[in-house]
Amino acid sequence: MASSRQRATNISTIASRAFFLLIILQIPLFRVPCLSGMCTTPIEVTCSQLIASEIFPLVMVKALLYPGAVANGLTKNMTIPSWDDLLNIYNLTNVKEASAATDLQRLEVLAGSYFSVAGALMGLLKPGRMSLFGTLLVIWGLIKEGILGKPLNTDPATAIYAYPTILVALICGFSSIKYDVKKMMRSSSARPIAKPLQSSSKSKLK
Repeated sequence: MASSRQRATNISTIASRAFFLLIILQIPLFRVPCLSGMCTTPIEVTCSQLIASEIFPLVMVKALLYPGAVANGLTKNMTIPSWDDLLNIYNLTNVKEASAATDLQRLEVLAGSYFSVAGALMGLLKPGRMSLFGTLLVIWGLIKEGILGKPLNTDPATAIYAYPTILVALICGFSSIKYDVKKMMRSSSARPIAKPLQSSSKSKLK
């Protein structure tokens, strides 16, 4: 039993760390219109809303953006972006003047992005269900937009799209939840079976 529990803990820890890297390094998961133009990661959607609403200090928002900006800069042209140029790189300088209707039309993607970012950060301390819940919300929002949404243009560069990496995020989110199969089977088998009262059975015999 200890070995299976330890194995489940190891799988959960590895999956939560993989999900954290997917989110914090801003691996593209989807492509949707947002306040900054087109967003491809939950962090971009989240940060554009945080800057527009001024809920958190700008320094905290930049701290979320910087690891992904460094990763993108190193992979594309082997350069490290400047801290002061982050808002220009992500086109976040004028998001306060942008219309909020863009994100309000896709509340599932917005809420799922919030939960995905929060779940990735909290998963480093204690893996939980928030990462999976956020990913499922994003996927449902993309599916709903694809089925019920009416595209205003047919330009493939601005069309809503889900990358195959979102399946990797879904698997990591699901695997980050710890399941102890033996404990579940033992708890289900230990439930008492209801027995008829002796008084009621005797009254029926009379």
